Amino acid sequence: MSRRLLVPAVLLLAGLAACGTDTLSAAQVASSAEKALEKQTGFRPDVSCPKELSAEVGAHMRCTLTAGDDPTTYGLTVTVTSVDGDTPDLKVQVDQQPAG
Repeated sequence: MSRRLLVPAVLLLAGLAACGTDTLSAAQVASSAEKALEKQTGFRPDVSCPKELSAEVGAHMRCTLTAGDDPTTYGLTVTVTSVDGDTPDLKVQVDQQPAG
């Protein structure tokens, strides 16, 4: 795994459209986290989220991250920090230590 992913990362993701619903799909959340991490580190990890995320302030869930051929898994937390209409802003925080 890239050393840059080993340090805790806190990222704000702006403008993730909820498409007129009260939830974000697991795939939407994972894709947005991947893009934000790629922008910060230059490397796009694989993020997997287990379920939909409610598009309301304070809603959060745990997801997992892996990087390419490296089987090491890290946890990350995705939290809704604000909602403007049907567009929530998310914060992503990667754990310091591998899951395990």
